[in-house]
This record gives sequence, C-alpha cells and structure tokens, in this order.
Amino acid sequence: VVFTLRESLKPNKNLIFYCQSCGDIVVNDRKFLRVLPLPSENWSDLVEEWCCHPDPFARRTLHPQHGDCFVGDTFLLLNSKNESHKSKENTRVICKRCKTLLGETVSSGTTKYYVTEVIIQSAEGSFSPTPRSQFVQSIVAQCLLELSSAKSTFRFTIKGDNGKTYILIWLLNSDTLLVESMGSSSSHSDFTLFGDILTPSSGPVGSWNALKVLYQPCIQCRNKELADAWEDDMGVHPLKFPSETCLELLLILGLSTTSLPPSLRCMNSFQVRNSFC
Repeated sequence: VVFTLRESLKPNKNLIFYCQSCGDIVVNDRKFLRVLPLPSENWSDLVEEWCCHPDPFARRTLHPQHGDCFVGDTFLLLNSKNESHKSKENTRVICKRCKTLLGETVSSGTTKYYVTEVIIQSAEGSFSPTPRSQFVQSIVAQCLLELSSAKSTFRFTIKGDNGKTYILIWLLNSDTLLVESMGSSSSHSDFTLFGDILTPSSGPVGSWNALKVLYQPCIQCRNKELADAWEDDMGVHPLKFPSETCLELLLILGLSTTSLPPSLRCMNSFQVRNSFC
C-alpha cells in the first residue's frame, strides 16, 4: 500500500485526500510539483556521528513550499497555508465528519498527515473504501518491509502521537505465504470486529502474502525494561502513528495470535503474528 501510495503521489497529478475512516474529503484537488522523500526521524542523531564539525543542519527544519509533498516513513508533509480545517487550540488535525485524528500541524504553514489515516486517489476517480483493519495492517506491513529492505533494520517501536511506546515489533521474515481454506476459517470471524472480510485471491482457497513478526505489548507499563533498552538501541527504528491507531494495531496483532495453534503463538517470550501485505 505504501508503494502504491507513493506511486499515486507522482507530480503534476490532481489528487484528493480522503479520511480513511469515513471518506470525507480532507484535501481537495491538490497538484504537487515536487514529491520528495524525507530522511528518517533520527537522521539528526546520525549526522552527529558522521560529522567531525558542528552539525550544519542544526536548528534547520524541512518544510514543504507551495506545490511540495514530503514523504516520511509514516506520514506526509504538505504546505497548508491556504487550508482552514486545522484546529486553532492545538496542533491536532481532526476530520470534520468523524472527528478522527488525521495528523498534526508542524508549523503555521505545514501539516503532517499520517499514512494510516488518509487515502489518496486521483481526482478523476471516486472514493473506494477499504476495511479499516485491512488498511492498517497492510500499511504497517509495507512500512516494515520497506524499511527492513532499505536500512537492514528488523526491530521497530510503535509509538503514539503522545510519545508513548505501545508495541515492540521484531520482523522475523517477509516471505510468508498464507494459504487457508475458506470453509473452515476462524480468523475471518475474528476480523468481523472491524467489519472486515478477508477476500481470497481466487477459488475456495485463499492465499495472502504476509510478514511474520514477533511483538510485545507495552501498554500499562508492560515490558518497560525491554522497551527502555530498545529505546536506547540505534538498531531499533521508531514508527509514529496516532495513539488510537496504535491500539487498533495491538488488537489486530492479538486477534492474529489467537487464530494460531497454541504451540505457535509464542517464541522466546514474544508473541507471533502474521501481518498481511
């Protein structure tokens, strides 16, 4: 999904940003002249390790100009000087219709939108809804896959917009193929909590490409020592999402774990989960 998103963000195309939860238009008929990738969130820390002189980028921020779209690991930065939907009380950007958190204002002229909260489509087409849990797990799976391939990092912390760590994820492998008989599926009934129905590729047997991950929940001070150790480890990559989405992801992980046979649910104190991509 992330790859498709970046493909859809090609310059000089009229695009519409929709709220993924309700389909309300967030950004209408926007054309970008430049679509540029951002460095990872901890890039400034790495610069200090690389440079033998004072950081040349200190006190400098990357803000998109008119016609720019900057693409981060889990978010997009847009120039928003002409938009009026931002909250004046704080930095949160809220959907007008369903009140879902879509992003935050980074500065007076820059808005951050989380990739888990918006669907971007051509202005020539119409809004095509995607079930929430399928969208979230697919976005997160593609983020993990892309980062592990580009940076050879396999451990991730899932953080909320409040700064709290919700989940520790260890990517085990990225070449899993799940094959499931549609007649005797327990996972399908689990996912109806989100109103989702996983559709097979064809015929009576469904198959999906998936990532296999190990994870530890960190809510209510669980696994605090391990989370603190990962926080100080440069080999761990942080991913930031809205706090509500972090809780959704944790529930998705838990539902997948319970759908596995008991003997396959844990590995070295971590819980096992297959994430569809």
